[in-house]
Amino acid sequence: MAWFTGLVLFVLVWWTLLFAVLPFMNHPTSEADPVSGWRGTPTRPFVLRTVVITTIVAVIVWLVLIGVINSGWISFRHGWIGGPADLN
Repeated sequence: MAWFTGLVLFVLVWWTLLFAVLPFMNHPTSEADPVSGWRGTPTRPFVLRTVVITTIVAVIVWLVLIGVINSGWISFRHGWIGGPADLN
């Protein structure tokens, strides 16, 4: 796998996991905002902690994906997932 493909894969994994990690350990405010009336904003968002946790989990998932892709367990060139065999 080329370095650019690996980088794009990492960005996709990180961005997807960001939305999975974002709601953890966030507690919404109990009272509505006096101006807008919104209640969903977290009292303390901990953005840096969320980014660090997302990056750590993304590196682990990315390494597993790189391992599976480079191992040949899943191939779009050969096997039942691959295209039709060359008939020449």
